[in-house]
Amino acid sequence: MDAGKNLLGPSLAGIMDRKAGTESAYNYSPAMKQSGLVWDGKTLDAYLADPQKLVPGNKMPFPGLKTDHDRADIIAYLAAGAQPAPAPKPADQPASGATAQNTPAPASQPPQSAPGADITYIPDARYTLRSGIAEGRMVYIGVGGTIEGKVNPVLTASEGQVVQLTLINGEGAEHDIVFPDQDAKSPRVTGKGASTTIAFRATKSGDFIYLCSVPGHQLAGMQGQFLVTPRPAPQTVVEADISREPGDLPPPIGKREPQTVRVDLFSVEIEGRLAEGTTFGYWTFNGKVPGPFIRVRVGDTIDIHLKNSADSSMIHSVDFHATTGPGGGAAALQVDPGKEKSMTWKALVPGLYVYHCATPMVAEHIANGMYGLILVEPEGGLPPVDREFYVMQGEIYTDIPHGQHGSAEFSVEKLLNERPEYFVLNGSVGALTKLHPLSAKVGETVRIFFGVGGPNYTSSFHVIGEIFDKVYLLGGAHAAPLEGIQTVTVPAGGAVVVDFKLEVPGNYTLVDHALSRMERGLVGILSVEGQPNPEIFNGRVMPGMGH
Repeated sequence: MDAGKNLLGPSLAGIMDRKAGTESAYNYSPAMKQSGLVWDGKTLDAYLADPQKLVPGNKMPFPGLKTDHDRADIIAYLAAGAQPAPAPKPADQPASGATAQNTPAPASQPPQSAPGADITYIPDARYTLRSGIAEGRMVYIGVGGTIEGKVNPVLTASEGQVVQLTLINGEGAEHDIVFPDQDAKSPRVTGKGASTTIAFRATKSGDFIYLCSVPGHQLAGMQGQFLVTPRPAPQTVVEADISREPGDLPPPIGKREPQTVRVDLFSVEIEGRLAEGTTFGYWTFNGKVPGPFIRVRVGDTIDIHLKNSADSSMIHSVDFHATTGPGGGAAALQVDPGKEKSMTWKALVPGLYVYHCATPMVAEHIANGMYGLILVEPEGGLPPVDREFYVMQGEIYTDIPHGQHGSAEFSVEKLLNERPEYFVLNGSVGALTKLHPLSAKVGETVRIFFGVGGPNYTSSFHVIGEIFDKVYLLGGAHAAPLEGIQTVTVPAGGAVVVDFKLEVPGNYTLVDHALSRMERGLVGILSVEGQPNPEIFNGRVMPGMGH
C-alpha cells in the first residue's frame, strides 16, 4: 500500500529531525501545523504518551500508549527509518483501547475494489429530473442537491461511473429521457406524478446531450447537457475514514474461567467522510463507527474505563445493554471533556448486545455515531466458523440534502421527525463497498455479528443470494438457533448473529430489505472467491450485475 493512497496518510519513514505538520498535500489540524515541533526521541515519547497534552487542540482520536516499552519500540522503529509494513494501519488511527482479551487478531485485508463491486445496486451519481413548463417551453427541471430548480441542468459523471436517473412527470404529458451517446433510454411516463428510474454506465468521456424522444419535445425545449469527464486519477488526499472495517474484531475467547477484563473506551468528536465529497461531525467511541467490538464470556467482570477527549464539546457516557444495573452503567459513567471515569459490572447473560452513549439527548449521541456491540459468549463459546464480521446499521440526520457535497451538520429537527438523509452500514456511504468490502472464499462458513444502532429504524437484514443457515434471533445465545432463514428483523438497539456457508463465488449484497434505503447509502458487499459450482448455480453473470 502506498502512502497517500488507499486512505493512508503520509509515510512516517524518515520522520526523525523533521518538522511536524509539513508534509505536502496532507490535511493537518491547525494545532499540529502551528505546534513548531521537531520530531526527536524525546518529543515522540511525549506525543505517544498523550497526544492531546503535547499538542492541545489536535484532532487525533488516539488516547496514547501508556507503557514505556511500547513507546520505545515505536521510536526505535521510526529512528531506524524503516518503511511501513506491507499493510499497515495509519499511524494516526485510534488505538483499540482494549486489553489482551479484546485485542483484534490481524485481519486479512479485503480487496480495495472487489470483483464486480461496480454493480448497478451502487450508482456513483444520482439525479432526479421533473418534466415541466418554464420560460414558455417544455423542459426538464432539476430536483434536489445542486441542480434543484435548474432548467435542463448540466448533468455530470466520470467515465466508467454508474449513473442513476429518476424522471418524474410534472405536468401530465407523455415523456421519457434518452442519453443517445450512452445507449440509455427510459420508459415513457404518462400522467402527472408518474415516475421511472434508469441506470447506465457512462462508457465514454465527452460533451453529450440528453433529450426527450417523444416527437416534437426535443425541439420544444427538452434537451440538456451531459458532461462525462475522463476517468479521474486516484485520490491522494481524502477525508478521515471513520468507518470500522468489518474484520476488525477480537478472536473467539474459547474455554477459560471467568476473569476480570479491562475495557478502555475513548470518546472523541471528529470530522470524517460521510460520502464522496461530503463530511460530517461524528461523535465516536475510539474514533470509529461503530465503536470497538468487545468480547467477553458469561461470568466475566468488566472493568470499564471511559475517557472523554479534552477537545470534546459534549459530556459523553456509555450504556451497555448487557449490563444489569442503573442506566446500563451510564448512570455512573457521565464523563466531562478531558476527564475519565470507571466502574465494574458482571456479565450475567450470554448474547450479542448493543452499547451506546446515553447522555441527553440520547438519540442525538447515537445518531452521530456513538454505538457498538459487545458479545457475551456462553461458556465454551459459539460453534466455530471460518470467518467473522462486524456490521452495524445506523441513520444520519444532516442539515443538507442527501448527496449534496460539503461539510454536513447535524439536524435536530430531522432527528425528531425521524427523517434521516442517510442510512449507512459501519458509519458511512460506501463503507462496506468501496472502502472495506467483506471478503471470503467458497467453502468457508461465515458469521456476521449484526446490530442496529439506530436510533429509530428497524432493519430487515438480508444478504442477497444467500440463505442464513443459522440465526441466533435477537442476539440470544440461550436458545437453539433458527435454521434456513431468508431475512431477519433487527430492532433499533437490537442485534442478531447469522451463520451461512459459501457455495458459489461472486458478490453478495448486504441490505436492509426496506430497499429504498439503498438509495440513501445502506448497502455492503461480501466478495467471495473460488471455483464455480454449476450444480448449485449455473448461469452467466450479466455485465453490471456482478453479484
